[in-house]
Amino acid sequence: MIKLFAFLGNPGPGYAQNRHNAGRLLARSLPFYSSLTWQKKFNGLYCAHDTHQFLMPETYMNLSGNSVLAAASFFKINVEEIIIIHDELELPLGTISLKFSGGLGGHNGLRSINKSFNSADFWRLRTGIGRPDSRQPGEGGPAGSGEGVYDWVLSDFSENEQEKLLPALVAGAGLLTQLLTCEPEQLLDEWKKKKISQPEPAAMET
Repeated sequence: MIKLFAFLGNPGPGYAQNRHNAGRLLARSLPFYSSLTWQKKFNGLYCAHDTHQFLMPETYMNLSGNSVLAAASFFKINVEEIIIIHDELELPLGTISLKFSGGLGGHNGLRSINKSFNSADFWRLRTGIGRPDSRQPGEGGPAGSGEGVYDWVLSDFSENEQEKLLPALVAGAGLLTQLLTCEPEQLLDEWKKKKISQPEPAAMET
């Protein structure tokens, strides 16, 4: 059973709508988010929901592990009972994916958590943000180069991207709500990689 939900991102209003803060944005889509009372604890923002612990590290992304380890140690939570909610370059926008363990994909937040626990055996809910290579020529470097990744993750979602992102955030929040009462293994097959369909535009009257 998942006991600790950690939503990765960077603190402060300047980062709030960044692609790198997709994890924090997903938290705000939880149906019970408005009822949560957050407090500063464990080098982050922390709250309890029933028997579960919710955490938003405030250490900046590359030191996320310090915050997650502090909370896990206090509550005696094992690494495999943790789910990290984060942005994912390798998934297209509008896609979410549930995953256990595996590679870190160059994500500094995941690297920090892996270093703190000396293990990558934690659950992840990955929210696709796409790669900068998929932008218009000249905006992200040659295809496959990875150029522009730093600026890409620390820039805001465009208005059009926000429209595509919202259904994925809502679906991801629904998945996390299910994880409050069921084992993640039960949902893995369905949510290994799922593209969230966009709502059809309303037909114009003639």
